[in-house]
Amino acid sequence: MKNRVNFYQGLTADYSTPAPIPPAVAQKLIEDAARFIALKEPTLPDIDSNYPLSQIEQENRDWWPTHCEALRQGRGDLLAGEYAENLTYFCSDGPFYGRAESTQREANWWAILSQPGVTMTWPLVMFKGEIVYFEWKCNDTNTGETIAKGNVTWVRRGHRGACYLKCEQLTFYRDVFAPAELMNLITREAA
Repeated sequence: MKNRVNFYQGLTADYSTPAPIPPAVAQKLIEDAARFIALKEPTLPDIDSNYPLSQIEQENRDWWPTHCEALRQGRGDLLAGEYAENLTYFCSDGPFYGRAESTQREANWWAILSQPGVTMTWPLVMFKGEIVYFEWKCNDTNTGETIAKGNVTWVRRGHRGACYLKCEQLTFYRDVFAPAELMNLITREAA
């Protein structure tokens, strides 16, 4: 029988459980997220000897914990910045073409997933070149109720290219559109 491994080995932080990340590490991840987004180029860079798949995969591994922390902190500004302008997003509510179209809809989901009293975890994450596959779930910390779950495949050309294709299966059990008070939390920028 094959031994199971923790998918977070070698990553900066482990988001497979609802355990909080130490505050200093969480703050560093948020800073790294902003730094990675600033490296995004207006057009998708070529994969070549100057930007090989091995570097792209390492950048995706470095980026992954920043994505998780941005979602846990409700940082919609950072989450939207993770996408290339020409993003294609396939999901049951889509398809969405372009960053503006997809993030307008997705902001409701981010608000629900990062609301107070809910903890999001990503028990599984895998990397191969520019492909990042993960499974996620959200639980109400008071009731144990599952709020939502899903699985996602991102095609992310490292920091320079960002995510340009996202395919997601998501299931919401309790809410689909966020109330105004939750939308206000997700659309705020860092204080």
